[in-house]
Amino acid sequence: DVYYRPDIFEVFDTLKTEGKIKHFGVSVEKVEEGLKAIEYDNVVSVQIIFNMLRQRPSELFFDRCDEKNIAVIARVPLASGLLTGKFTAASTFEAEDHRFFNRKGERFDKGETFSGIPFEEGLMAVEELKAVFKGDFNLAQWALQWILMHPTVSVVIPGASMPGQISRNIIGRNFPEIEEEQRMAVWNIYDDYFGTTIQHMW
Repeated sequence: DVYYRPDIFEVFDTLKTEGKIKHFGVSVEKVEEGLKAIEYDNVVSVQIIFNMLRQRPSELFFDRCDEKNIAVIARVPLASGLLTGKFTAASTFEAEDHRFFNRKGERFDKGETFSGIPFEEGLMAVEELKAVFKGDFNLAQWALQWILMHPTVSVVIPGASMPGQISRNIIGRNFPEIEEEQRMAVWNIYDDYFGTTIQHMW
């Protein structure tokens, strides 16, 4: 409901006038929330889930952000680790891990966990993605590069629990570009698995 309350957004204009903030942005669950948020002229950035398994933002939402020069911050870029390609059907998670207790949205929006897709289906999609991206780089690196190839995206914020993951998440200039055939393959895999199931939900 926040996005339909202009009085809330007016508060930030006051804070800017008082010199307490320079700019502000929002973090949203759904494309519709992002579209509504950027109707307010003082919103300069939107943080939204966007990855190979959650592609809807790249349609109308990205177009509107381009028109209004809105910065897009891609969060959950590796789909809660699914796009590292390291999980299997036998993978387990600790009881306090949201990937264990929130797969169906038991505690908060299920779109935050594995990007809202069923774990088993996600594993199958990832196996197909791994076949598309072979070579010296791992799937997580390709997944980040795939996001960065979208010019509307300003920055990606992958998580990391170990120093080695941070260094692997850095995409250098020598990283190969994603070819058109690979781009189409990513879209087709997404569409085959999730185009009619989660596409409309977020």
